[in-house]
Amino acid sequence: MSHTPPTTTVPTVPAPAEGALHPGELVLGDGTRVRAHPTLRPAADRWRRATEEAFDVALVPADPAAPDDGAPETPDSSPRAEVRFDLDPGLDPGGYTVEIGDGGAVVAASDLAGAHAAGQTLRQLAGAPAFRRAPAHGGGPVLPHLALRDAPAHAWRGVLLDVARHFLPKADVLRFVDLAAAHHLNVLQLHLTDDQGWRVESRRHPRLHEVGSWRRESTVGTWRTGRRDGRPHGGYYTQDDLREIDAYARARGVLVIPEIDLPGHVQAVLAAYPHLAARRGEHEVSTTWGISDDVLDPSDEALAFCTDVLDEVCAVFAGPFVALGGDEVPTTAWRERPDIVERAAALGLARSGVDGTDGVARLAGWFLARLADHLRTRGRRAVVWDEAFGPDLPTDAVVVCWRGHAVALDAMAAGHDVVLAPEQEVYLDHRAGDGDSEPVPVGFVRTTRDVYAFDPLPSALLEDRGVTPGALPGRLLGAQAQVWSEHLDSARRVDYAAFPRLAAFAEAVWTTDPASRAPGSAASAEFLARLEDAHLPRLAAAGVEYRPPAGPHPWQQRPGVAGHPRDLAAERAAAGWTGMGGWVPGRDGAEPETAS
Repeated sequence: MSHTPPTTTVPTVPAPAEGALHPGELVLGDGTRVRAHPTLRPAADRWRRATEEAFDVALVPADPAAPDDGAPETPDSSPRAEVRFDLDPGLDPGGYTVEIGDGGAVVAASDLAGAHAAGQTLRQLAGAPAFRRAPAHGGGPVLPHLALRDAPAHAWRGVLLDVARHFLPKADVLRFVDLAAAHHLNVLQLHLTDDQGWRVESRRHPRLHEVGSWRRESTVGTWRTGRRDGRPHGGYYTQDDLREIDAYARARGVLVIPEIDLPGHVQAVLAAYPHLAARRGEHEVSTTWGISDDVLDPSDEALAFCTDVLDEVCAVFAGPFVALGGDEVPTTAWRERPDIVERAAALGLARSGVDGTDGVARLAGWFLARLADHLRTRGRRAVVWDEAFGPDLPTDAVVVCWRGHAVALDAMAAGHDVVLAPEQEVYLDHRAGDGDSEPVPVGFVRTTRDVYAFDPLPSALLEDRGVTPGALPGRLLGAQAQVWSEHLDSARRVDYAAFPRLAAFAEAVWTTDPASRAPGSAASAEFLARLEDAHLPRLAAAGVEYRPPAGPHPWQQRPGVAGHPRDLAAERAAAGWTGMGGWVPGRDGAEPETAS
């Protein structure tokens, strides 16, 4: 079976920083030894098991210090044919090298993260068959002879998966983890709660999942039409389900960040515990999209309730971050309550408002700061959306910036670490094309070419602001793509929205030369060719129902389901946008169809 590609370009996604193919191939057969430094063993084992499953080949884990452990020779492997995972602390963090020749494959990695990336690269080099669960044809994996060197440009290479608006069964979440890992993505922000559903089992407050996990019906398409499907929707993950997701992701080099959205986006909470609402009375889990006017009462009781829930979350997820949301918190319901206005004054917020922000508006920041402080006592670090950035937010909170670059620079100047997630660039629920066949066409047109050109923090913006890279007290951790699910009601729809654009995003945040990735550039053309020739077959073998480059298949369309297309240039002009950092979506009546 020949696997050598017709060019000297290494056909992986993301592409390595340096690499070239050489003549020849390495066939891995039964008995091929796999040796790994103890630090890198989890990644080596993960690659070995995936390869054995896909090719029905028996690879032999071996002691890296033993010269020969007696593994039998076969027609497909010689005593010298082996795969090694060696530790090399001299490489960049997350970095690795791969050399493949007649004697075998040698991986060197700086750490376990680099070994995970190297394992995924080896898997991609074996071609589309490596992404199947069982062999479709006979023969062991075939790797091209090559040498490459690679390392990530950004430490945080994330993707958000929204399971609150539309619930995804656990198996689909695990599959999404696999797909993220296959693209060297290492953060999965799991959006677990929102107005439309609560997806976490709570043993302290069980009505959260008993009542808040389902709604009586859902909006079909944009909320502006008022069209409903009349069908109940719901589901939640048990705490053991979430522990399994967390462990499954960690075993693949992916950090799960659970998001519990507070103190807005809480209609599911208020349906279960209406006494916590700013507006008293019965509530129901939202059946439509958009932003709800009601929010939590910022009371001591609500704070205690939220810390109870966060304690449960910390007991389930092992990672260092917990996301608190903090976005889109309307203050109308608070202003209607004299006692809440008085509470803001009693807390000193009204007397210390800055930049024109009054005390009631600062209640959200005060509330989130208390929760961030609580997380710190549990050894966790808060992650918030950029609306939560303000004078009350502790500086150790990570700010995820969805409204553009300006707020990111402001947050970094205030000492916060930031993650770029701009709606106008990397919201993958936004439409991928401008044709009539695009299903539920919401938001801006973001093609695969557009996403490939994404630069988390453009140098032109830094020059415009007079900022020297690295001079700000806060750090740029990386970037994150978002897969919001208002209009993605199944794994098939998630596949269509995410791929292949998520593959383009993965390369954009892994590699280091954004200027060359502009649409129409040589690098963009090369990526699109590599994507179509080498990577789309991998996705197809994995069963991913991606959007074809030419447009959706007939069965991927949603005729008659209205979206809400938005025009990026028009909104920027209406907002007075004059440079890369000055535009904030949602201004001047340009209300987002989907938001954080």
